[in-house]
Amino acid sequence: MAQRYSLEAVKRDKVGKGVARSLRRQGYVPGVYYDKSGVNIPLQIAYGTLASTYDKAQKSNVIDLEIKGGSDTFRKPVLIWDMQSHPIKDFIEHVDFIGVDLTEEMNVDVQVEVTGEAKGAEQGGIVSIFRDSISVTCLPTAIPDQISIDVSDLDINDNLYIEDIVLPEGVRLQDYDENFAVVGVAPPAPTEEELAEAEEGEAEGEEGASSEEGGSEEGSSGEEA
Repeated sequence: MAQRYSLEAVKRDKVGKGVARSLRRQGYVPGVYYDKSGVNIPLQIAYGTLASTYDKAQKSNVIDLEIKGGSDTFRKPVLIWDMQSHPIKDFIEHVDFIGVDLTEEMNVDVQVEVTGEAKGAEQGGIVSIFRDSISVTCLPTAIPDQISIDVSDLDINDNLYIEDIVLPEGVRLQDYDENFAVVGVAPPAPTEEELAEAEEGEAEGEEGASSEEGGSEEGSSGEEA
């Protein structure tokens, strides 16, 4: 069951790279609230509070965002839609919140999580995830943290396809044009000995083909003579 969290933010009047840098030096993260109606509100959020909330809510749980602006304060149910981090240093640089209607379904991508030990892995098979996420439709309060796929029954060369995936209650797949594989077990990588034997077999095959071609040419020239 999805959890609900709370977070405070302050409306800001100034925008721009210089303002954003100044906010970060003061311990705030610049951000934006927007929704499908066209509302767009620049915000600033205390770094520690945002980091703590994101650690628990991630992008799958609704947050009650309390926005303070002068004497006005209002709440909006939101999801963290995008979190931008510094490419080298480990800190949050910017956050986007999207306002949601708790009574209206939405389309989201949910991460795939593999559970269990595949039977094929015991023989050296390699579990491969072909899709990192799956697109689903559900209410904002029903978004799963991840979609768990049990691979315990998969043998080598077995796959689980999108139509095989069991989803939580209240969550359904978006329309897909094909029944593609989501996860599977590939054969083990060939050993050096197997690779050497394969190369030797190919070389022998090429030599045999060359000999046959040579004999055919000789016979042909003999007839012409």
